[in-house]
Amino acid sequence: MKKYIAIFAILFAYSSEAYSQSEPPYGMSEIQAYSIFYENFRTGNYDMALQFGKWMLEKQPRTIEGVNRFNLATQYNRMINVYTEISKAQTDPSLRVAYIDTAIAIFDQAFETFSEDEIDYYTWHFNRGRFYQENQGQIRRGMDLAYEEYMKAYELDAERLTTAGDGYYIQILLANFVSKNDRESALSMIDTVEPFAGASLMRNIEEVRDGLFSDPVERIEFLEGRLAESPGDQALITEIASLHEGLGNRAEAIRYAEKLYEISKTFENAKRLADYAQSDAQYEVAIKYLQEAIELTNDNTQKRNLNLEISETYQNMGNLRSARQFARASSQLDRNWGQPYIRIATIYAAAVTQCTSGRQIERDDRIVYWLVLDYLDRARSADSSVASEVQRRYRTYEPVLPTTQDKFFRGWEEGDELQVGSNIAECYGWIGESTKVR
Repeated sequence: MKKYIAIFAILFAYSSEAYSQSEPPYGMSEIQAYSIFYENFRTGNYDMALQFGKWMLEKQPRTIEGVNRFNLATQYNRMINVYTEISKAQTDPSLRVAYIDTAIAIFDQAFETFSEDEIDYYTWHFNRGRFYQENQGQIRRGMDLAYEEYMKAYELDAERLTTAGDGYYIQILLANFVSKNDRESALSMIDTVEPFAGASLMRNIEEVRDGLFSDPVERIEFLEGRLAESPGDQALITEIASLHEGLGNRAEAIRYAEKLYEISKTFENAKRLADYAQSDAQYEVAIKYLQEAIELTNDNTQKRNLNLEISETYQNMGNLRSARQFARASSQLDRNWGQPYIRIATIYAAAVTQCTSGRQIERDDRIVYWLVLDYLDRARSADSSVASEVQRRYRTYEPVLPTTQDKFFRGWEEGDELQVGSNIAECYGWIGESTKVR
């Protein structure tokens, strides 16, 4: 108890001392006292500056004869700095707090003394906020008081506070709203400051939004509200589509993806719709968007991949001739890529399955598998990275190759060239290639 009484006495003493000296010390004139104050303030002799500056806070002279452009508000700022700097030199925590409290009292008096025509209230609230923040260790609820002052500055001039410190002060206010789960205030501030925000603050704003709407359903509702205000915002549409996809709302996801494609016909947007169609086994729709995607890119790697994807899609539809056409187109774009040759091998293997549907595989049908192996060899020769895949596929097809008995009955000798087309069966007519007896 005695400790608190002692601290109170110190605070009272410093506060009283700060405002009880209404005349310059030692019978000096105002200009003499001001000159000594200013010189000691300028050189960092704050104890001496305090001795010769306190009278200005009490008397509040608006002018001093002989001092051009004297400004009382400037002296208030200087005296705040004097008390703050002296507090830093104190080893006694109670004295440190006493000087800080006196500086706070000077801030308070400034708002009582000066009208908005005399001082920039925004700057004074901003500076008082910084004072509370920087000295929060000596001020009860220091950071809360800082938030209050920054909010007052924000209400006076949102744009100035937004650009101050590259958006730092808006960021800490938003963080405070988030910590209190005050979503409404955070969103209101975001709407206000977004037009003035720089890159750093914009990144922070996106993070805050994510934090405020971690629940996908709530976030969709929020984003749809923003989309109503900005119907062409592609980033919003993309995120909404992604959120619906994550929730399993594929119809809604596709609807937003289609809307995005209507606004901007890009490779990415076309490919997204193609992927949706592929997943839903809507192969003709998928092919349509894949072909559009090819036209929307100049990247040969993307083109080769898209052609191969179209090939696979046609194969899934049972259209083997078209599947081969696009596999060949893929190969022409990159002759060192083995996958198009592997695709053609699987297409020819599928041709056997297709042609023998409803009947047993015959000796001549097996010739096609030599052609399958030819393309697997070409894949491995062009692209060593597919060697292991080719080997696995070899093991798959070897059991269905023509047997020694087949070759004997047909009189086939190793190296003989055989045609693969309608000579085997009409359904192979579209192949029109040759292979050799192995």
